[in-house]
Amino acid sequence: MCGIVGIVGHHPVNQRIYDALTVLQHRGQDAAGIMTVEHGNLSLRKDSGLVRDVFQQRHMLQLTGNIGIGHVRYPTAGNDGSAEAQPFYVNAPYGIGLAHNGNLTNTPELVEALWRGEKRHLNTSSDSEALLNILASELQRENGAQLTPEQIFSAMTRVFARVRGAYAVVALVVGHGVFGFRDPNGIRPLVLGRRMTPQGTEWMLASESVALDLAGFELVRDVEPGEVVYIEEGGGLHSARCAPAIPHTPCVFEYVYFARPDSIIDNISVHKARMRMGEKLAEKIRRLKPDHDIDVVIPIPDTSRTSAMQLALDLGIEFREGFVKNRYIGRTFIMPGQEQRKKSVRSKLNPIPLEFRGRNVLLVDDSIVRGTTSAQIIELAREAGAAKVYFASAAPPVRHPNVYGIDMAAKNELVAAGRTEEEVAALIGADWLVYQDLEDLVAAVRHDKARIDQFDTSCFSGEYVTGDVGPEYFSRLAHERSDDAKARRREANGADESARAGSQV
Repeated sequence: MCGIVGIVGHHPVNQRIYDALTVLQHRGQDAAGIMTVEHGNLSLRKDSGLVRDVFQQRHMLQLTGNIGIGHVRYPTAGNDGSAEAQPFYVNAPYGIGLAHNGNLTNTPELVEALWRGEKRHLNTSSDSEALLNILASELQRENGAQLTPEQIFSAMTRVFARVRGAYAVVALVVGHGVFGFRDPNGIRPLVLGRRMTPQGTEWMLASESVALDLAGFELVRDVEPGEVVYIEEGGGLHSARCAPAIPHTPCVFEYVYFARPDSIIDNISVHKARMRMGEKLAEKIRRLKPDHDIDVVIPIPDTSRTSAMQLALDLGIEFREGFVKNRYIGRTFIMPGQEQRKKSVRSKLNPIPLEFRGRNVLLVDDSIVRGTTSAQIIELAREAGAAKVYFASAAPPVRHPNVYGIDMAAKNELVAAGRTEEEVAALIGADWLVYQDLEDLVAAVRHDKARIDQFDTSCFSGEYVTGDVGPEYFSRLAHERSDDAKARRREANGADESARAGSQV
């Protein structure tokens, strides 16, 4: 769920990459990085933190050049420390930088092959660093002083054959240009933009179209699944499909939660998709609760606002903003531990008692993952004076881990896993709870011009489109990415830091 950017231009790209990463900040708040090239010299700045904190004026002045890539990180595979901030870099062949959004499903196999067969050392546990080294190894096999588009496509054909999982990538090759690619299923998004200047055409790759808008680029199209788009330093563009055609299955959660509403992904407006989610949810409430006594519909900011507004309109119920969001608090379900998430909710949202006092309130959220945030918000609503609190989720119950780039790791951490809707309602403290049906969610997102074969709905359905996810994988995932696992890593890292500090006294 990270955000990635790549630009090949005729003007300095540092500020435009910075601005693009700022509007993609919602995709990752753990770390940020920018890499640029000028006259064969590479400049890199990356660190933990938000974009605004990582880059100061002195850093921006050092990021010179008309070519560059950028990344905002949300930790899934690997650790949540500064060592795994991206872009990653290897110096052979040519000098390659890479920024990756997604999660690979065969990382241990790749790491083993890199170590034993290709004698490549990895510095982190990140699947992105493994992907970079696979790419570098395959490019090195081309064995040419000058890298041609055909050689890139040849190398990428082998990369696609070796790597499994979800990935959208921008890569920079020093002295040559930037190329982007997307996994054969098209699980994670990547769009191509163009900007005409007196000096020539400039090109941009990004996770969402909104990043193009801010930088003054027009949306040309989505990068196709299994396609490689190569942009030379001078602006020449080449593309080829380098993986066999298989069903196009983008992640449906992009439209539920991840993407900004002003983005267009795979020719689907996120805003319109969320409006249709609200329509479908209203239909279900009318069917299940024909005699409901809802007085007011209140969204949980921000991603549920569009769905909630349409739901209220269709039901003929008053829509009100009942929570004020502190925008300097990060996303709570992304936070590393349950206790931290609990503490954050009250800092993140503050109720307006006037909208709750003595009223039967329907709260609308985009989804319910662990249930921590939902329970806390319902408690806030009751404390603000609500007579009854109902809850509606624009997404179906999340009962399975999402392994393709979201931090929903251990099944036992998902509130809906093994529970009925009534049990979830009781657990989060709602008077009743309505989930979106999966069929209705898919219908809300799909439309004829989108050319989508099907959607990745794995966290709802348990059906994993890459076909390589089973019990052994889940066991390893829970061991690596559960809240307990992360707590152990933070404790160990803290002890290491203390030891180093002690040795320096």
